[in-house]
Amino acid sequence: MTKEQAFIIRPASAADIEHIVRLDAAVTSMPKSTYWEALFKDCQSRRNQHFLLVAVKGDVLVGFIAGEIRAWEFGSPPCGWVFAIAVDPNTRLSGMGADLFQAICDAFRRAGITKVRTMVARDAQLVMSFFRAQGMMAGPFVELEKDLDE
Repeated sequence: MTKEQAFIIRPASAADIEHIVRLDAAVTSMPKSTYWEALFKDCQSRRNQHFLLVAVKGDVLVGFIAGEIRAWEFGSPPCGWVFAIAVDPNTRLSGMGADLFQAICDAFRRAGITKVRTMVARDAQLVMSFFRAQGMMAGPFVELEKDLDE
């Protein structure tokens, strides 16, 4: 990494939330400030099981990753779940996403977790390619769903 590309990864602070909301909205086109505020509070109250990490370049938040440790859902032993990752489109291909993923995997390992999972929409090719490049592959569970407004 060159000095020009340098960024640091650290746990999110309350001051980061508005930047996370802005970056998430820019990437997903769906603003969800209430969601991110609640997730940050969960991370503060359960620091050894919920993780919200940010990548900062200078004073600018340019990426984040969120996940948590879940246990015994449908018989699954405790494992880490990554449920959000975003990198500023202007800083993509710098390795930041991979470093964020590695940082949350390290947090899971420190908590005694040996497996990480995520869920990706079938048509989200960019996200799917990213996670496959991190060594992730199809797992032993299948997601099922049903519309409840029938």
